[in-house]
Amino acid sequence: MSSPTAHKALVPLDLSQLRVQPLAERRSLTRCEDVLLPLSASPAAISQDAAIQLDRAAAAIRAARERDAAVILIYGAHLLRNGAALVLDALMERGWLTHLATNGAGTIHDWEYAWLGASTEGVADNVASGTFGCWKETGDYIHLALLAGALEDLGYGRSLGRFIHEDGVTLPDPVALHTLISQAPAHPLTPARADLLRTMLERGWGAGRIAVEHRWKQASILASAWKHSVPMTVHPGIGYDIIANHPAFNGGVLGRGAELDFKLFGGSVANLEGGVVLSVGSAIMGPQVFEKSLSCVNNLRLQKGSAPVAGHSIFVVDLQDGGGWDWAQGEPPKTNPAYYLRFCKSFSRMGAPMAYLQCDNAAFIQHLWKRLA
Repeated sequence: MSSPTAHKALVPLDLSQLRVQPLAERRSLTRCEDVLLPLSASPAAISQDAAIQLDRAAAAIRAARERDAAVILIYGAHLLRNGAALVLDALMERGWLTHLATNGAGTIHDWEYAWLGASTEGVADNVASGTFGCWKETGDYIHLALLAGALEDLGYGRSLGRFIHEDGVTLPDPVALHTLISQAPAHPLTPARADLLRTMLERGWGAGRIAVEHRWKQASILASAWKHSVPMTVHPGIGYDIIANHPAFNGGVLGRGAELDFKLFGGSVANLEGGVVLSVGSAIMGPQVFEKSLSCVNNLRLQKGSAPVAGHSIFVVDLQDGGGWDWAQGEPPKTNPAYYLRFCKSFSRMGAPMAYLQCDNAAFIQHLWKRLA
């Protein structure tokens, strides 16, 4: 028998050679003026079952805020793309939401709407042409926001929210950065300073104010959260989002922001006793991040002799049906296809009653606002 042919050594892609194009040249498929829902808009009709659960959700939120417990909204990008930003702004302004969390896609569409007034692209055609995600300003400015925010211990969500709300950032002098790195190589901020210094040199960013006007910032959930001082966290995957398709891509920068945000998210989960979790259109990130965070919180509580978090309520919203299973009974057996609905199963294990609402996500938020307003 002949010996197998030796494998060729794999060569990683050199992303610095990617050709990126101005975002304004992209054929964007959605525009702010077409999707953004005014507060006065009438929500779409919902089922009687969903209406009953909405009544319960509104009552649970009222009770949670009366006892100063957390009300956490975890959402996927479609909630933003379906136009809910103004409604969420009102909910934050009135104090009904104490924490928001989204994935990487939720921030990319958020920033593009705020800066360009448009977002989304034709995936199949643009992948075939090698242009999918390769947009100069999206990658440049999201990285810029995160690099600057890291120097102040801001995570992904608050860094980008501030960047949008304040229309840019102020960068330090590269010589001063180099001096700080040399004098204190073990300082907790040294990795962030080094990433910023390297990127400033590579991208030609100078010291001082870099102004980036966001003419549609009313469409940004992140900017609203920053404006209202509501914690906003982002939980991305490395390589999940189009900002990886860019010469500026830096997994360390994204990971640093996400690490800070996971810890901040845990701070809200620690205040969830008697609180509420709303997971709207987040089939993977929401349940995965929440279960790890709750475990960390319970670990620390038990070390101090406290009981695990209890008394909270969980409401999960998505368009897909719940697999024909009554989730009030707990999770189904592995032989039932509903067992594999992660967005239901994981939350049903989280030590609290979990209600599933098959409902359009923007309609859910609109109906919730009307009940709370």
